[in-house]
Parts: sequence; structure tokens; C-alpha cells
Amino acid sequence: MVSDELTERLRCSFVIIDKPRGPSSHEVAAWARKILGVPKSGHSGTLDPNVSGVLLVGLGKATKLLPFLATKDKKYVCVMGTKLPQTDEQYRAMFAKFTGTITQTPPKESAVAKKPRKRKVYYIKPIQMRPTQALFEVHCEAGTYIRVLVSDFGSICGGAEMLELRRIAVGNVYESSAHKLQEISDAIWAARRGEESALMRYLIPPQEALSLRKVVLHDSAVEAVCAGAPLYAPGLSSFDGKILRGDFVSLLTEKGEFIGVGVARLTSKEMGAHKQGVVCTPETIVMERGKYQKSW
Repeated sequence: MVSDELTERLRCSFVIIDKPRGPSSHEVAAWARKILGVPKSGHSGTLDPNVSGVLLVGLGKATKLLPFLATKDKKYVCVMGTKLPQTDEQYRAMFAKFTGTITQTPPKESAVAKKPRKRKVYYIKPIQMRPTQALFEVHCEAGTYIRVLVSDFGSICGGAEMLELRRIAVGNVYESSAHKLQEISDAIWAARRGEESALMRYLIPPQEALSLRKVVLHDSAVEAVCAGAPLYAPGLSSFDGKILRGDFVSLLTEKGEFIGVGVARLTSKEMGAHKQGVVCTPETIVMERGKYQKSW
């Protein structure tokens, strides 16, 4: 038997899995669902079976929020082998050539259209370089294929292959926050025996995982927004700075409960000045209706 607080967290949260090499991302998400006993799970940012690292798994209603995580930047550590010996200077020149905006065609194994598309590589940082092997870190835009990047390296260095790949970060979520499936299993075992602290730490509330700027509603506006109505200025309690029109924002109650994701229709400056009109429109709402009293 678990507490109401844990039951609520399981209803809508994320768990950060340290995916091992071998299983697919879909299998890992399914195992997490079975271990935690939730009705639904999904993952953001597919990792190939032979790739390890950070995999964000949405539980319950949090699966509706996975598209907002798919656009987060990624960081990887890669081991690459080359057919011909390379000097440190040659590696650095090769990495510099593919830093910035690059054009890639997704590999045939991918589920997306095989059309050239532009992606940003923010940096490629060498960690250890040997004549026929290099260990390096890549910070890139979502949708960048490291396997394709290594293949492109090979086109200018006489051949290269990806020997090992690990994702170390998704947005602001780093591998230090990831947990092995066995840890999750141990935590749910302990929770069912009254020790819930570890599992509560593992279950990340949506607002933390999404890392969006926040808009807080008065209690009187919550039920209307849950029903799909826009948030009007009188229902606005507080908000973060630097919000721009069109930004996705986390909608919260005054108690800090997550309502869902909205689209800002005013900037932060305008929100502070306007007393009437639409502040945000709901995009994806996960809070159940009826939790707050109707005010209309």
C-alpha cells in the first residue's frame, strides 16, 4: 500500500532511466511501466539498442508531455575508430569542420523521412585521441545522428566507424540523475513496505523535467483552464520573467501543482501590465477536472 502522494506522483511524472546496451528504448519504457505498475508509459528521444545513457520515460499522463522533451538539445560521448592513423591536429580539424550548422540525411534504420536536413552541432570536444581511435563529446540539436556524423568524418579521413555511444544529457537532465532499472525495482519494493523516499526522488514532476518558464494561476481559474478555456489576466497569480509570445510555459496552481502546458499570448512585461484579455491558451492539460471548484 502506497501513500496518496506517491499515487498522485505515479499518475503523472517522469523517471530518468540509465538505459543499458542491448534492449530497445521501447522495451526499457515497457519494463519501467511493469515495474512501477502504471497503466501507460512512453519515452522521449529513441536510443538504438546498442546505445546506452539517459532515456526520459513518461509515466501515466506525462506521456502526453513527451513531445515537449523531444526538442531538447542532447549530449553524447562517442568512441570512434578510424581506418587510417590520425594526428591530434587532424582530429581537431575534422571536428571543427562539422561544428556549427551541418546537413544530414537520417540513416535508413530511422523512422523519419530520409531527406537532407540541417542540424546544429554546438561543439565537438576531444577527450582522448589515439592514432586510430578517438573519444569525444558532442553537444548537438535534437535530431542529430551521431552515427551519420561519424560516417561523415570517415568520408574525409579514409574511413571511420562508431564503436560505442552513450547519451549523457537531454536538455538540463544529466546522467548523474539517471537510475538503472534495478534501482527503480528496489525503490518500488521499498515503497510498498512504507519507505517511499527513494522512489519519490526518482519520480520527477513534469515542471522539473520540462524546464519551461512558469505561469501560476489563481485557484478560481484552474478548473476553467482544465476544461480547455484560455487563461485570462484576472486569473493570473504570478509568472516568470523573459516569457515571449508563443513560448510554451508550465501552468501551475498556487500550491505548485502541475496543470499542463500552455502557450503564452503575452510577454512577461505585457502580463504585468494587462488587466484584461488572454494571457495563455492551453496546449496540453494533464490535471483532472473537478480537482478545483468551478467559478463560472
